[in-house]
Amino acid sequence: MDPALILLAVVASVIGSLAGMFTGLVPGIHVNTLASVMLMAYPALVPAISDRVDPAWTPMLVAVLIVSASVVHSFVDFVPSVFTGAPDPDEVLSVLPGHRLLMEGRGMAAVRSAAVGSIVGAFSALILAIPLQYLMLAGLAERLDLLTFTVLSFTVAVMVIQAQGHRLLAVALMLLSGALGFISMHGNIPCAGMLGDGTLLFPILAGLFGMPALLTSVGNAEVPRQRDDDIDPVGAVPGIKGVVMGCIAGWYPGITSAAGASLASAVSPEEEPTRFISMTASIGTVTAVFSVVTLSVTGSGRSGTVLVIRDIIGESAKGFCSEAFLLMLIGIAVGAALGYAMTIYAGKVLSRMSGGRDASLLNKAVIALVTVLVLLLTGPFGLVFLSVATLIGLIPLAAGCERIPLAGCLILPVLLTEMSLTGTLLAAIL
Repeated sequence: MDPALILLAVVASVIGSLAGMFTGLVPGIHVNTLASVMLMAYPALVPAISDRVDPAWTPMLVAVLIVSASVVHSFVDFVPSVFTGAPDPDEVLSVLPGHRLLMEGRGMAAVRSAAVGSIVGAFSALILAIPLQYLMLAGLAERLDLLTFTVLSFTVAVMVIQAQGHRLLAVALMLLSGALGFISMHGNIPCAGMLGDGTLLFPILAGLFGMPALLTSVGNAEVPRQRDDDIDPVGAVPGIKGVVMGCIAGWYPGITSAAGASLASAVSPEEEPTRFISMTASIGTVTAVFSVVTLSVTGSGRSGTVLVIRDIIGESAKGFCSEAFLLMLIGIAVGAALGYAMTIYAGKVLSRMSGGRDASLLNKAVIALVTVLVLLLTGPFGLVFLSVATLIGLIPLAAGCERIPLAGCLILPVLLTEMSLTGTLLAAIL
């Protein structure tokens, strides 16, 4: 591989990492949005980049930029979920333990746990990437695809079984949230805001997981002053436990890191909030990495960023250790190293800003911020979905049960697709 191309890939990775830090820190701006913007701007970028480098390198460098942004986003997106309660799709189950640590004055312990889990997950996935790619290309991929329905069904069953004492309610919550997710994905609901076309997943996830906690804690007197011991609170074990589940989440559609975390908790429970956060963060980052392996094997992907990369580089990522694949691994390595440092830095800044503040004012400000973002990104229909999702999200808080079944908003629509019931349901509804 040309050394100049490797150097340019590192530069593209740094630029992408900065972009991923931005999308990770701003609630509602997902890295998929950045990838979509890159795809729209790509025709204009080609001549600008190709004038300075070999034109054949341009698509690969843009792909590296997007991959590094995706990896850094998977690190940094946990920070606002701790300090604002506005969740990213990959961090919805970590909102409650993160907020609990914040109110104990240990917000940085939550951030450091997430950073450690992510870095362990990222480099573990890098080590496994090439061997897994070889096995997938050797026939493992087809065998795994045969298990899609079984894996999705098992995930749903685990979510219900975990809700001890509230299993009927868990089923109801899963159906309600699943219906909301299904309508948002297949109902052709207009969601154009002033800032362009958004995704209804943002108001749904904010309503199910973020807003209820904010609404029920507006009376808290003060966010405690935050302390930071400058030490790793968890070690590598929780992150390693998340690696296997992250690989599964990276291959099977609908098995998000949130669903993966519930599965991992069922197999190997993590009662300590910092360890659970670290495991969940690892799953999210491994998913981002393994989606690149999926692209190299199938030519498709399980995430918006990978689908954009496919549209940009075409079939060049496919094949064992292709040049594009190896360059994206470089982007992942650079993004992981920078993502860890960015996460700690951003956590320290927000920790200083939130410590000692009036919690009720902070919560009200975040509620207002999320509402405005929903309106700007998804329009009036986004506000409707935010309201409905918030009402559903308040149910488990009022009943004193786990919120894990609310992840049905993501997994049930995919399960229905696997059962070939999507068209039937749409015909019945419409």
